[in-house]
Amino acid sequence: MIDNILDKLRDASYSLAFLDESKIKDVLNGVADAIGKETESLLSANALDLARMDKSNPMYDRLMLTPDRLKGIADDMRNVANLESPVGKVIDERVRPNGMKLTRVRVPFGVIGVIYEARPNVSFDVFSLCFKSRNTCALKGGSDADDSNKAIVALIHRVLEQNGVNPSVVELLPAGHEAAAELMKAVGKVDLLIPRGSARLIKSVREQAQVPVIETGAGVCHTYFDKEGDLKKGADIIFNAKTRRISVCNALDSLVLHADRLKDLPELCSRLATKNVVIEADEQSYAALEGKYPAELLEHATAESFGKEFLAYRMSIKTVPSFDEALLHIRNYTSHHSECIVTENADHGRMFQQYIDAACVYVNVSTAFTDGGQFGLGAEIGISTQKMHARGPMALEEITTYKWLINGDGQTRS
Repeated sequence: MIDNILDKLRDASYSLAFLDESKIKDVLNGVADAIGKETESLLSANALDLARMDKSNPMYDRLMLTPDRLKGIADDMRNVANLESPVGKVIDERVRPNGMKLTRVRVPFGVIGVIYEARPNVSFDVFSLCFKSRNTCALKGGSDADDSNKAIVALIHRVLEQNGVNPSVVELLPAGHEAAAELMKAVGKVDLLIPRGSARLIKSVREQAQVPVIETGAGVCHTYFDKEGDLKKGADIIFNAKTRRISVCNALDSLVLHADRLKDLPELCSRLATKNVVIEADEQSYAALEGKYPAELLEHATAESFGKEFLAYRMSIKTVPSFDEALLHIRNYTSHHSECIVTENADHGRMFQQYIDAACVYVNVSTAFTDGGQFGLGAEIGISTQKMHARGPMALEEITTYKWLINGDGQTRS
């Protein structure tokens, strides 16, 4: 069954080669319009999934669709529709001494498989980016979001058929583990596989896949408040990065604090208490917060408090004696996703960005901005923590490859 689906995706990928750009735009705008018209039915399907999940599960927020979130998804769809396609873009061009002309151009990968968990918005994001870049996509969502994903793909198929486009440019695979196993072994049928989800999921795909993989790693995100950090900026950034959405990979997990600023720690953290954020504090920061932060929300840090993606209203604090020690701590615990420094020392900001090995490195900006839409990319297919051709938010350009086009007039090689 999976082989048949993948064969349909492969056949459909060739049909995209000659599809007019205006038709691609019409389809994406049509899907955006349909989201607005079918909001209630999408929410009803999502409600079935939500009913099966405990509200205390960190994935519950990721699973949830709301009218505002669906509107945001539709807006992102329209943004992608209006972006310039990278396909056909000339990367390099040269003429050899024998008159042979070489042109390197961007082309689609072909068939892209995405394995993801309880995030139905990913179904829309992946389709929009793949379709705009003329890739077909095999969606392998988790069982937690199966009703939502089925409703989403059915909506997309209706719009594709209305526009005379082969609906098999996007296919939803069965939600069971068997489909994921077959997708990971689909050599010759899948050109690229992207896992998007927990560290456990990503590790499983990396170890088992026989097709090329781009990892979208878990986000263990730090913010370092420097000796010369601005107190208001720091408080705003910490609160936003931690509490905007706790279930996303760019949420703050650990505050690293210069010891000279311990006296400012209560003010840096005060607003976190309004969201009932539990703080796992090391010895020095615990002493600075004791009696000034709610006792029921303050705990002693353990070895497991650091290098952990919480996905909850919970974070750790590590006190360091120097800028160099802050760099070393983050180096030891980073997941290479998003890291931030709050400082008014321009040299420290520059050195932090130069030294820290992460896909996105911020100076005086919340890590919440690690997002394809916020980067002006329209949407994203994931946040790559690898060092291949794609790093950070992966949008249109990152899901293309290239080929050489060689033109001549009868040249032969001696």
